[in-house]
Amino acid sequence: MRKNTGRATVVGASRPAGPVVCASAGNLGQALAWSGRGRGLDVTVVASRHATAAKLERIRALGARLELVDGDHELARERAATIARRDGSRLVEDSLDLETCEGAATIGLELVDATPTFDAVLLALGGGALATGVGHVVRSGAPGTEVICVQPAGAPAMTRSWHARRVVTTGPTATIADGVAGRRPIPEVLADLLVVADNAVLVTEASIITGMRLLLEHAGLVAEPSAALGIAAILEDRDRFAGRHVVTVVCGGNVDLSAYRDWVR
Repeated sequence: MRKNTGRATVVGASRPAGPVVCASAGNLGQALAWSGRGRGLDVTVVASRHATAAKLERIRALGARLELVDGDHELARERAATIARRDGSRLVEDSLDLETCEGAATIGLELVDATPTFDAVLLALGGGALATGVGHVVRSGAPGTEVICVQPAGAPAMTRSWHARRVVTTGPTATIADGVAGRRPIPEVLADLLVVADNAVLVTEASIITGMRLLLEHAGLVAEPSAALGIAAILEDRDRFAGRHVVTVVCGGNVDLSAYRDWVR
């Protein structure tokens, strides 16, 4: 895994630092806003105007400055980088900054410590922080476990890159799983993913919605689309996982209730 160069020390810092900025589909923005509020940091979050409204509202409620762009997450990334250069802010880039991967890796520590031996772990794949963070821990703490990354067929850039062993960019995304809808994989993150992942698969929107419905009906969990990707993968390849002990990470519950009701109805 990439060495920590100390470039991104904001999220876990014990002392206040200068202003920070990030691009986010919603979840990273909430986390950075929450952390910044507790440390007296000036936080700016750049997001698409079309991001989940509930996520945007929570970012505002946590006290961050929210700037919206008329485009997708990749445009938000470009705008965040521009703000960082203009204002001298620290740019916290999801998946590229190791602290975001290390935060996700704590999930892997919990799995390895608390779960009996498991055969496979299914991880939502977007920018790569969750997959590389958890994947590295599982690789070392549960050797022999299959690490499978899951992405929507409507946002396949990182999965295509994993299979091609090189960065593959894609056109506009078409998925309800906005939390993983990137188009331009980061080379350093792909390099990490190639080390830890045994496979990367794509799933349909119909399977994602069915996965959300099953999580609600059988576990009482309101899961956002990105959080249901692991269930979707099982639904689409039942024979592969039959009789195996499989773990998946339900990685978020930020939904617009009206859209959610339509999906799970």
